[in-house]
Amino acid sequence: VRSSAASDVYKRQAYHESGHAIVTYYCPQQDKVHQVSIVPRGWAGGFTLALPEKDVSYQTKKWMEEEIAVLLAGRVAEQLVLEDVSTGASNDIERATKIARAMVCRYGFSEKLGPMIYGSDQEEVFLGRDLGHARDYSEEVAGQIDEEARRFIDEGYNKAVSLLEEHMDQLHALAEFLMKYEKIDGDLFAEVMSGVISFGEAAKRTEQELASAREKAERARLQKEAQQKAAEEKKAQQGFSVDPLDFHLPHEEPP
Repeated sequence: VRSSAASDVYKRQAYHESGHAIVTYYCPQQDKVHQVSIVPRGWAGGFTLALPEKDVSYQTKKWMEEEIAVLLAGRVAEQLVLEDVSTGASNDIERATKIARAMVCRYGFSEKLGPMIYGSDQEEVFLGRDLGHARDYSEEVAGQIDEEARRFIDEGYNKAVSLLEEHMDQLHALAEFLMKYEKIDGDLFAEVMSGVISFGEAAKRTEQELASAREKAERARLQKEAQQKAAEEKKAQQGFSVDPLDFHLPHEEPP
């Protein structure tokens, strides 16, 4: 039984990952969800894994706009349902910000600033400086870059809000499923999201799979015990003690 604090963390993680998964599902340019989990993994409290079906050598502006929405969807889900946000979205925000700035400065996706590269990557040799950008534009342009990057972030955030508000019932259902079973694979996720089966039917199927797995594990345990017992009996029949600390031949006196 989890403590109240642990349950709150679990609930937050469930809604966070559900937000990522649902927005991914409703963004047509995104890869299919392969698995959603709230089992802690390294530094992450959970993950939503989407795997590409084929290799791609480039990404479109539309994909990047959707990716920002997907990255911010965990935070949005927390805000909409729990009415507060956490530090758990810090990495998502960092990645979304990098994408937004790259769209403006590297890929020319800002209609306002046009198809130009702003700044050049170079290794700074001055003390305390790492790999960074050498500015080759004015303060005015720098302000416009910030505005455009902010616009991409705001649009992604608003898209995530819109999708999650529209599909709030699925957000609640998926989060509740994760709180009970901790993870869901991509095929089952796709079935419930598309309406092929309900979350209740998904839960019933998962229960059956868990019961089958427990039975299989129990059979394996009993088989192992039987094998060990048979091995011990065989040793005993051959005249050897089964206790390694009391090993002696039949004609010898035990120590």
